[in-house]
Amino acid sequence: MSNLDSLFSPVAVGDVELANRFVMAPLTRCRAPGHLANALMAEYYSQRASAGLVITECTMVTPDTSTFGDDPGIYSDEQVEAWKQVTDAVHAKGGKIFMQIWHGGRAAHPSFNGGKEAVSASAIAIEGETHTPEGKQPYSVPRELTKAEIAAIVDDFRQGAANAIKAGFDGVEVHGANGYLIDEFLRESANQRTDEYGGPIENRARFLFEVLDAVTAEIGAGRVGLRLSPLNSFQSMKTADPVAWISWLAKALNRYQLAYLHVMRTDFMGLQSADVLTPVRADYQGHLMVNMGYSAAEAAADIDAGKVDSVAFGTAILANPDFPARVKAGAELNTPNPDTFYTPGAVGYTDYPFMA
Repeated sequence: MSNLDSLFSPVAVGDVELANRFVMAPLTRCRAPGHLANALMAEYYSQRASAGLVITECTMVTPDTSTFGDDPGIYSDEQVEAWKQVTDAVHAKGGKIFMQIWHGGRAAHPSFNGGKEAVSASAIAIEGETHTPEGKQPYSVPRELTKAEIAAIVDDFRQGAANAIKAGFDGVEVHGANGYLIDEFLRESANQRTDEYGGPIENRARFLFEVLDAVTAEIGAGRVGLRLSPLNSFQSMKTADPVAWISWLAKALNRYQLAYLHVMRTDFMGLQSADVLTPVRADYQGHLMVNMGYSAAEAAADIDAGKVDSVAFGTAILANPDFPARVKAGAELNTPNPDTFYTPGAVGYTDYPFMA
């Protein structure tokens, strides 16, 4: 018995049975010109179908909310049809795939969206500059959403989830992390509203809960996951007390009986650190998926110890389409090339070699 066996054991996430505990984390790749999935993306995702679960890159539920330019969407019939080639290819290899559904909020620059202004919980811009079609520009000041607009976006998430199922996905992951719209409501650095969507965490979480109510009613809670990033200060995000914040949310989320809760344990920017996983494990009764900087050995040890239920790997699976097989064989890993993470085409996308 190797100490990695637990990673290779099957597990259910809600209504979906996974062959192993390796999860491909959602990774923005900017290979969807016209916001449409395509044959290259089908090849990329199906190459990685040996992971127990593949989670797609963040996918727009609302038109004119592009944050990266060539990011995919799921708000039109054409997009639903385009995604079918991806789900068919993954399923043909025996894989399971969830779509990460998302609204970019204040990170969606007007330059990518025909001049349409960004929206957020409050009219507070992200600090610094972002890449746009016209080169680097400061982030724009978003417009504070009205209650009617919030309700419309909740319905966009509901329709996006319905469309994802229509496109053949096994489920969806609601993106509540990394400084995009749901996270902008959840964290006080971006939410200074004075209505029922602002102030205490009970109010700041209202938008998230409305999205979860709508999405779970539409497709069933057993096909819905949620990703949160309590520590991540990316895109000018801050939480005064991340441990209390994630503990409160973990308890509140139990009522949904989601397929999983996906928690990022560290900060991209290295500014905040705390143990957020211990309180989540104590307070959350469902399947706990974790992410950020795990080796296979640490992942297996934490599953064995009952600390987590599955582990999402990002760049390791990006660069190693056969990552589970390499881990099992103790084989050397390909090195990810950050220069091609977001460039168009097959290079650095579908050309990472499989084991000989």
